[in-house]
This record gives sequence, C-alpha cells and structure tokens, in this order.
Amino acid sequence: MTARREELLEKAYEFVLEHGLADLSLRPLATAVGSSPRVLLYLFGSKEGLVGELLARARRDELAALEGVTGEGLDAVTATLWEWLSAPQHRRLLVLWVEAYARSLVDPGGPWAGFAQHTVEDWLAVLARAQPAAVRRTVAGGAERTRALALLRGALLDLLATGDEARVGAALSG
Repeated sequence: MTARREELLEKAYEFVLEHGLADLSLRPLATAVGSSPRVLLYLFGSKEGLVGELLARARRDELAALEGVTGEGLDAVTATLWEWLSAPQHRRLLVLWVEAYARSLVDPGGPWAGFAQHTVEDWLAVLARAQPAAVRRTVAGGAERTRALALLRGALLDLLATGDEARVGAALSG
C-alpha cells in the first residue's frame, strides 16, 4: 500500500467513524480527506473497494482490541469485553460495526459480505480462549460462548440505542 493510499484510507476511516457508511458519497468524502473522487477511485478501484477497505480497517481495530482480552474464565472475559464495549471512546467504532453488521445481513453480496459472520467468529474465538480446553470442544461449551456473545451483542445494541450505561451495565453484572 502506498503512503498516499494509506493516508487517505486513515482519513476516510475517521470520516466514516464520524458520519457512517449509509449515505457515503465520494465527492464529500474526497473533499473531507483532501483528495478528489477520481483519486479515490484510482487508489481503491471503486467505491465498493474503498468501503471494503474501510471495513477491513475497522475489523483490524476490533481484532486488536480483542487480542488483549484475557481473564480467568468465561464470566471474567465477558466482563472485560463489556468494559471495552461500554467505554465511550469506542462508540464511533461500535456504531460503524453495527451498521456494517446489519448491512452484511441485508446485502450479503456488497462490500460488507461476510462481515457479520466474521465478527461472530472473531468474538467466539476470544470467548473460547477463556474456557478450559475440555469444555471448549463440547456442544455445551459452544452454547455457553454463544450465550455470552448474544448477551454482549444485545447489551451493546441497547447501550448504543439508549445511552443508559447504568441500567445496561447492571444487567450484565447481575
């Protein structure tokens, strides 16, 4: 990746964290990042190519955060994940994540193809590392991870919709 392409990708990433992907138009994006639509198309191949790169960039941030999650047991790791998910400084990334997750479900052929499935797999892998090896390989262990992920994902959606950290946090700790 050229330095200019990387620079524009980072600026575009900041733009979509602030404005989302729903109404992304190359002209306002290009103006915001100090470029032109033609240069963006040249560097990323198409608008869809750029969106795909932006989603890959968001996933790298998500994976970097997940890499550092440790703890003794599934409950401890779930609590650590919730701390990260509920931190205000991650809201923009998580809103973008929700948008890409939903779009990958309704338009599975677009640049977000597979985004939802990949993130489910990523998070289940983190939760699996928190389980003893003997449990990890069982149907019950898979169900336990799925339950924890569903609780986190539902709580995240509720938090993003309402901003009610106290109520949602209490639900996860109770």
